[in-house]
Amino acid sequence: MTKTLRALLAAIPATDIVTSAGDLCTRISAPVTESSRDVQPGGVFVARKGLSTDGHRFIDSAIAAGAAAIVGEADILPVPVPYVRVRNAQQAIGKLAAAYHDYPSRKLCVIGVTGTDGKTTTCHLLHSILKRATGIRPGYISTISADFGAEAAATGLHVTTPGAPQIQAYLAKMVAAGLSHCILEMTSHGLAQGRLNGVDIDVAALTNVQHEHLDYHGSWAAYRDAKAVMFRRLVDSWRKPGIAKVAIINADDPSADYFAAIPADRVLQYGIENTAEYHASDIQRAAAGSSFLVCGRTMQLRLPGAFNIANGLAALAAARALGVAWEAVGQGIAAVGLISGRMERIDAGQDFIAMVDFAHTPNALRSALTACRVMLSQGGRIIAVFGSAGLRDVQKRRLMAETSAQLADLTILTAEDPRTESLEDILAMMAQGCRERGGIEGETFWRIPDRGFAIYQACRLARAGDLVIVCGKGHEQSMCFGSTEFAWDDREALRSALVGAPLSTLPTADELAYAAD
Repeated sequence: MTKTLRALLAAIPATDIVTSAGDLCTRISAPVTESSRDVQPGGVFVARKGLSTDGHRFIDSAIAAGAAAIVGEADILPVPVPYVRVRNAQQAIGKLAAAYHDYPSRKLCVIGVTGTDGKTTTCHLLHSILKRATGIRPGYISTISADFGAEAAATGLHVTTPGAPQIQAYLAKMVAAGLSHCILEMTSHGLAQGRLNGVDIDVAALTNVQHEHLDYHGSWAAYRDAKAVMFRRLVDSWRKPGIAKVAIINADDPSADYFAAIPADRVLQYGIENTAEYHASDIQRAAAGSSFLVCGRTMQLRLPGAFNIANGLAALAAARALGVAWEAVGQGIAAVGLISGRMERIDAGQDFIAMVDFAHTPNALRSALTACRVMLSQGGRIIAVFGSAGLRDVQKRRLMAETSAQLADLTILTAEDPRTESLEDILAMMAQGCRERGGIEGETFWRIPDRGFAIYQACRLARAGDLVIVCGKGHEQSMCFGSTEFAWDDREALRSALVGAPLSTLPTADELAYAAD
């Protein structure tokens, strides 16, 4: 694929271009990238200032690797290739990448899914539905992976929305594979940082807006506004023949009216508590899932918890907005029995339930623990293991601990990506949250810094009929201490603990971590 630099720049508003030097008719024959390590001969390197480094430092390296043009924000010395200075390189890169790949989202029906909790599950439920719909060939990009029809790819460790160039490359791959629809998980970070710029959306679905990421966005209102970017983009996106711009809103969420007021061709709502076009009634909950009635039809859901009923309704509403038949909707929802790292059971022959869940917000933890209570036999106890990330929302540390103190019988506080913060300080804040809700350290809650040993101790505490749930990491494959990502999988750690061997691969796995033994 070859484009001129001028053709790529046409994707950016003229007012965003400050100045340019060099031949704008230069042929671009390789992708746009923001990493000098990924530059291919004939490509475009976009230099921008990041949180820890300045991409302008790597311009010479990019040119040496064969970059045909540079786009940046700084006023730099002359370079031997065309240089275009823009006001905001971070916001420009997605549009440039979309132009290079010939705007792939315009050749797909794109369903964006955003929200604090439930995005990934909603994406996978909707994908299952669309696979059973006549005339639809769907792909998806979620926290867990990207699906291109015939193949899939992992999407990262701690980044739920891949970088803008990768998003556009994935969409182009779907077009090349002959797919017709893409379900795209959209995070507040991805929306605010422009990673989703250049993506034209047809259906926008909201799961919920809860307490999360206030460290980055600064306030709950700013966080909600970042989610709203996806909905505002609906009517501004490329219009495809015969496809309406539809907003799907959770009527039970406190922000429902706020999102419903954003212009769209149609606004559809779903809910359990409040009246909506797609309202769940006659709900029957069980340990293995639930059934519910919606629009006079019975849905069978194999995922536990009331929160998964809401996720199923979101997927159902999006599918119906696309004209999918009810039969395919029911079959698709019923077919999903496991989503990686989401209420995932680990069985090593033990006489108690053990599971891993991605819950890493106060609301998600509350929902998970509430669902766990339904799974217990009489007299069974919930033993919760979780932490709270460093360099992230500080308020939720106390809130999560308070939630567990209220809803779990026993709580073990441990490491979860402390990064460069003091793990001891993080755990102290969480311990205070437990105490404020009546927790007694050493009796109803413990602080065990090493996550492997914390999980092991939870399994040692468990009696027949209990339930151990390890929350916060889910499907993720690493944990960050300092600036280093150490290999880590909660599921592997839980399997090891269940056979009597704490997984001891983290920096905290030393003699101090085992003092509680």
